Amino acid sequence: MKTLELRDKPLFQATLGDLIEALNEGFANEGKDGRANTNPSSEKRYVYGLFGISKLFGCSQATAQRIKSSGVIDAAISQNGKIIVVDADLALDLLRVSNKKWGRKYSK
Repeated sequence: MKTLELRDKPLFQATLGDLIEALNEGFANEGKDGRANTNPSSEKRYVYGLFGISKLFGCSQATAQRIKSSGVIDAAISQNGKIIVVDADLALDLLRVSNKKWGRKYSK
């Protein structure tokens, strides 16, 4: 009954208590849907293409191509023709344990 009254009330007449009640009701309903219960860290993250690899590692596309061609992250890459799909978490782990440095050859 209370939700029907809130829906019929114009927004400029709503009070802070009405807002809090609506938010609490929304969060209570969200748990029933199952959408809020999914853990985003358990889902796999994928990046696509050399652009995605470069964004993931924070490097240029040329360096991303060099990393991909070196074979360091081959276990994380699935490629079919031009389409490249990379498991982001696995690629970061593989690059972290590799000994190769991908920066400049000569540092000052």
